[in-house]
Amino acid sequence: MPDDKQTHSFEELLAEGAAVPTDGWDFSWFEGRATEARPSWGYATAMAGRLADAGAALDIQTGGGEVLDFALARAGRRPPLTAATEGWPPNVARATALLRPRGVAVVASPEDAPLPFADGTFDLVVSRHPVRAHWDEIARVLRPGGTYFAQHVGPASAYELVEFFLGPQPEEQLRARHPDRERRAAEAAGLETVDVRAERLRMEFHDIAAVVHFLRKVIWMVPDFTVEAYRPRLRALHERIEAEGAFVAHSSRHLLELRKGE
Repeated sequence: MPDDKQTHSFEELLAEGAAVPTDGWDFSWFEGRATEARPSWGYATAMAGRLADAGAALDIQTGGGEVLDFALARAGRRPPLTAATEGWPPNVARATALLRPRGVAVVASPEDAPLPFADGTFDLVVSRHPVRAHWDEIARVLRPGGTYFAQHVGPASAYELVEFFLGPQPEEQLRARHPDRERRAAEAAGLETVDVRAERLRMEFHDIAAVVHFLRKVIWMVPDFTVEAYRPRLRALHERIEAEGAFVAHSSRHLLELRKGE
């Protein structure tokens, strides 16, 4: 039985992780509490290089707009037409406040809705960690010769953490989001593969507050997650971290560069 100090510490950490706002894709709160290695290709910087040459660009599922904002600052220019879509209302407000001063039109658009743009509007479409890529829509809004340049979450990402809470997952679930599957689906929609790269990257969670905040923020990992529903598993993981050190998982990321034929 944990002593009062440990129980108090556990409860404080749960409360802290549950209180942190989850809007946007700013992960700075995790500093000192959790780490994740970054892919070698440096997506936001690479995106900046493409924005510098684009005439019309679209960022799909921009979150709070942080990645696009960074890339535009690094690019040193905004394409004459630059737009972003986002479906979650708190993120729409956050992205609008961040990106409007840069001249970016932020459009509220549900993730599964058709993109609210005419055929062939953009010569560059980007996205970092879309929930799902709608390839027919991406191909539709790209101009002939246009590029889709994105970083996606890959198969079995952070599944050590997912399976700690949910138990072993079906094999089909573990294969979902595989870059080969996404490449084939994109090609079926009329896009040509230019480049595909994939990496698995070490993640470490140093306290249970970081786990709570992560599962609240990345809601598709444990879809029914609440602190109360998973308190026994949270307690078990807290005690494991206290006894053994950081909980280690591995994220899965892939880079896709695709081109629409002339």
